[in-house]
Amino acid sequence: MRGQAQVRSIEALEAFRASLLVYVAKARPTLEEVSADVLRAHLWLENDQRTHWENEVRKRTRALQEAQQALFSARLSNLRKESAAEVMAVHRAKRALEEARDKLRVLKQWTRDFDSRVEPLVKQMEKLHTFLANDLIQAAAYLAQAIESLAAYAELTAARSTGGSPSDQAQEANPLVHEGSAKPTGGSP
Repeated sequence: MRGQAQVRSIEALEAFRASLLVYVAKARPTLEEVSADVLRAHLWLENDQRTHWENEVRKRTRALQEAQQALFSARLSNLRKESAAEVMAVHRAKRALEEARDKLRVLKQWTRDFDSRVEPLVKQMEKLHTFLANDLIQAAAYLAQAIESLAAYAELTAARSTGGSPSDQAQEANPLVHEGSAKPTGGSP
């Protein structure tokens, strides 16, 4: 027969099934951890980083206002002339504020783009998780049934090659049991 199975070792199937179950046991938590990491990254962008850079913009705006106020006071004062340090402080504060605004702008862009970039990968990961949770578990169950069937077939084939049925061989292995009765053959009543 052309489509005949050539099973040489039931133990190899059992080992494969065990390896499959180990793989599922390791892969599922890893996928769940990756999903949690994606969620944490999204929350970090939306909450932590956004709050941080909004606070930085406020803080640097205050610093700029203070530097401008100091420069303005120096210009209005008749007692002294504005110093180069005050002018540089205003320029530094402007650059720092612009940097914070740029980072906040980039962060908002990342937050908007995050879902569109990550969503296709998350869907693939969810498909893999479903495959691991359902299909591979069913495959392991199928392998268990196949192993049982092959073991029974091997037992039947071995019994036929020795010329008896499996029940005949069981009786031959245990001479104390007679056919049709479960009573031991002994001298006790």
